[in-house]
Amino acid sequence: MKIGNYPLHHGGVGAIRSLGRLGVPMYAITEDRWTPAARSRYLKRPFVWPTTGTEDPERLVDGLLRIGRQIGRPTVLLPTDEEAAVLIAEHQDALAGPFLFPRVDARLPRGLASKQGLHELCVEHGVPSPAAAFPESYADVEAYAAVATFPVVAKNREAFVRRRQPAVNGTTRIAGPEQLLALARGWGERPGVILQEYLPREEAEDWIVHAYFDADSTALAMFTGVKVRSWPPHAGMTASAYVVDNPELAQIAAQFIKQVGFSGVVDLDLRFDRRDGQYKLLDFNPRMGAQFRLFENEAGIDVVRAQHLHLTGRKVPEGEQRAGHRYVVENIDLAALVAYRRSGYTTPHAPARADSTELAWLAADDMGPFLTMLARLVRPGIKHLYQMWRGARPARRDPAVKVRPASDAGQSSAE
Repeated sequence: MKIGNYPLHHGGVGAIRSLGRLGVPMYAITEDRWTPAARSRYLKRPFVWPTTGTEDPERLVDGLLRIGRQIGRPTVLLPTDEEAAVLIAEHQDALAGPFLFPRVDARLPRGLASKQGLHELCVEHGVPSPAAAFPESYADVEAYAAVATFPVVAKNREAFVRRRQPAVNGTTRIAGPEQLLALARGWGERPGVILQEYLPREEAEDWIVHAYFDADSTALAMFTGVKVRSWPPHAGMTASAYVVDNPELAQIAAQFIKQVGFSGVVDLDLRFDRRDGQYKLLDFNPRMGAQFRLFENEAGIDVVRAQHLHLTGRKVPEGEQRAGHRYVVENIDLAALVAYRRSGYTTPHAPARADSTELAWLAADDMGPFLTMLARLVRPGIKHLYQMWRGARPARRDPAVKVRPASDAGQSSAE
């Protein structure tokens, strides 16, 4: 399940393939029938249901229940974004009939997905995290700008709010007070942002933790890895990463999750700050991460397979993670590679060479998602080039031919 309009989501494709290859009937909520997920050979049926994240929660719950009735059998419900995770947690009793999912404190996923809620939990439990401020007005932003050490980072504060009224387009690095105040003028009376200490990329290394926890918040599967590149650079989703053993990091994650009492799949982003030798928790995603297929143990278990086995009453096989494995997201890694060459960011823990590689989109046994991804990427580019070409052609002098105004051509190009 996903909420929002982002059809090029490789995480959903990964989940469909992971369980579909084992013979599990897979279903997905998709924007249309021509998303990459909808074209997977391992998908039994797409449920075309465009959502925005601005809908009334009861409407979303009713839609899920209708889907559950159509499937007609107990179904593991797997959220792929924060909004879906929050919706499921806050409507557990209503959804528990047709669906299987880990039961958790109904308020916890929203608190963990919230940048402010996560920061407060980190402070409460002694988990290092970047210093942060949570302005409630433009005056608060002005006061912060007067004393802050720049650059700083701005992020949308809450799930769902980032869909309805985003303050920034994802994680945004702000160079100075003038830029901050200029941005803040568009944030309204109550800015929905967190202003966070910037951890210099030259002095940092990005790590990820994926795991599945049972009802007692005990890890049934735990994986650690290092992020080599992301897109947008240093602030977006993983473009390339390696599996790297890190027992210290695994212990930090397991202890924190035990303290907060979470159960289910998690995707954590942490930045190792070389200046003080601490792992600082940046994001806690209370759902599967898009790059979860980076990780498998020796028994072939990833977090999605672990959840399916556990919720259907079966044992989750243990095993060491496959260290040295690499994961690459083809449609964003080339741009990331170019951007990182002069960034100063280094990953000393990443292997010099990968033992094996999994691509997010391309799979010999399931070409549909890859080809659909390419088509959806290429089509807007071709359309834009064609419109530019049409706009650049000299106008014909035949008075019977109506010349299209330049302003109209520009508007069409922007669309």
